[in-house]
Amino acid sequence: MLTAIRSYTLELRIRLKRLLLDKRIHTALDILRKLLMGFCLSAGSLAHRSMPLSLALVVTGRRNEAIVYALGGMLGFWVFWQRAGYQGLAWLAAGLTLALIVGDRPSVRSKPSLLSAAAALIVAVAGLLFRFRLQDATPVPIYFLRIGLAFGIPWLRLRQEQSPCPMKTAVNRGIWALALAQISPSLWFCPAMVLAGALAIGGSFPTVAMTGLALDLSQVYPVPMTGILCAVYFLRQLPVPRRLQPALTPVCYIAAMGLLGIWSPEPAPMLLLGGFLGHFPAEPEGIPHRRGETGAAQVRLELAAGVLAQLQQQLLETPVTPIDEKALIRAAAQRACGSCPCRKSCREQDAAASLPEIFLHRPLSEPLGIFCRKEGRLLQELRRAQEQLRLIRSGREQQREYRSAVLQQFQFLSEFMQDLSDQLGRRLKAPRDRFQPQITLSSRCREGENGDRLQSFRGIGANHFVVLCDGMGTGMGATAEAAFACSVFRRLLTAGLPAEHALRTFNSLCVLRGLAGASTVDLAQLELDTGKVHLYKWGAGESYLLGPAGPEKIGTAGPPPGLSVTQTRETVERLSLRRGETLILCSDGVTGEEVLSRCWEENTGTPGELASRILESGAAPGGDDATVALIRLTPIP
Repeated sequence: MLTAIRSYTLELRIRLKRLLLDKRIHTALDILRKLLMGFCLSAGSLAHRSMPLSLALVVTGRRNEAIVYALGGMLGFWVFWQRAGYQGLAWLAAGLTLALIVGDRPSVRSKPSLLSAAAALIVAVAGLLFRFRLQDATPVPIYFLRIGLAFGIPWLRLRQEQSPCPMKTAVNRGIWALALAQISPSLWFCPAMVLAGALAIGGSFPTVAMTGLALDLSQVYPVPMTGILCAVYFLRQLPVPRRLQPALTPVCYIAAMGLLGIWSPEPAPMLLLGGFLGHFPAEPEGIPHRRGETGAAQVRLELAAGVLAQLQQQLLETPVTPIDEKALIRAAAQRACGSCPCRKSCREQDAAASLPEIFLHRPLSEPLGIFCRKEGRLLQELRRAQEQLRLIRSGREQQREYRSAVLQQFQFLSEFMQDLSDQLGRRLKAPRDRFQPQITLSSRCREGENGDRLQSFRGIGANHFVVLCDGMGTGMGATAEAAFACSVFRRLLTAGLPAEHALRTFNSLCVLRGLAGASTVDLAQLELDTGKVHLYKWGAGESYLLGPAGPEKIGTAGPPPGLSVTQTRETVERLSLRRGETLILCSDGVTGEEVLSRCWEENTGTPGELASRILESGAAPGGDDATVALIRLTPIP
């Protein structure tokens, strides 16, 4: 009986774990989250008038995201505002149309003012139509306030994506407090007060101040929340025991009621609940500042970033000179007629020089349409002109690749310098490592040198990188290319360059060197503070995630780096190793998901024994160099 219960319990646990690992469940939860975001922001109001807060989500979202945000916002406008929400429905419909047309274009998203101006125009035109056609009685100040919010919130959201900043985060928290303050089934249950209590204990001062201001502007409760939350922030700087800090917010609220003579105790329980939730990891207290040498360094970095961005723009705007195909025809005719013995009596020389350019693009088996006594000589020169055109096009294509590589590096360096400038003046707390990486390697080489190279090193902050490079072929040449690739990634990533930029820089380098497919890349970025992993692949084979539910294939093989600067790029998979999962990286010499499943079922030893078993079972005899790397994260006590 007990054995049966244990087996049923184990089977149920396995099913639940498989369900939690199902990507469809994660997709459904993400859709639900975006629906709730659009729904909640549509409730935001000032002076008891609806505001275009959810429009910012729609115009700044990608195509699929924008659709979900718009559906949630439309439902919210109908639920919260009834007939008064028709104008909000018009905002979201126009914003969704805009997002579907231009929302995914990088050139548009890189310029936040464009989308912000479009959102403001939507609100302005809709306000005029509703005022003059449907006799809407919205006051003029509210009309201009809506236009200002429609411009400011999308701009703030896009700028936050490009360069995160504590002040922008504080404004974003205030917007959410303003929206949640209107969603109150009763005075005793207000989600905004839970948020306020949590931020008062765990948030920075700008966030606390913006949240209190938003609650006061919502006019839900008569007690001034800005002063109460700021007082809680300053009180928590005193040596108050940590277990008593959640009670600071309701105590200050009750004290404010006594001083002002206002009796409204409903928010106190929600503030106490938020205080307990505020003990989770707090946001950094960093506030941008410029003073002394730090400010001068920031200015120089920003100027350098601006110069690089300007050079990139100049290169983008420089037109490409077209190929003069007519000149190639004339040159071919001159060469053919210049040495022709019939040139003095021939009257078709002008006709030969005026042949259409189509003869450079098709086989010369058809008649030329002119009478030439030495047609073979002219055909030979036209074939030579065709070969010249092919060489010119090949050179132009190579020049276009070089130009794209230079443009890409200008962009990367500009963004990198701008990020350095933004981070230089912040007083950020260093993230605390909660996990430590455990890397186990097992490899086998065909010749004297192994063409597979793996490096593990620490990056900026709490990032740890594991790079597996598989050189093309075997022997010393493959070993040299793999070692060169690993050294490039180590230098770029330890300098703080983002992983995407490092991968594309290596791709550009391969293109410029003319070594397409010299090495494949598996790059795992481990976040030691959260346990999350970003797995980047470029040309590498499948990897595997080994969890409680069994092995799961991660990624697919693609074209290697070095083929093109613009037509190929890396793939990225987002994983989590917080619950003891194992990420398995394999070079091209190791294949077979069935082999991995069998090794997992028989696994009773150490990670090294598992890696050796996978290598012995999955490596093809006498084939390519084979390497298996196991990556785990173990919690730090």
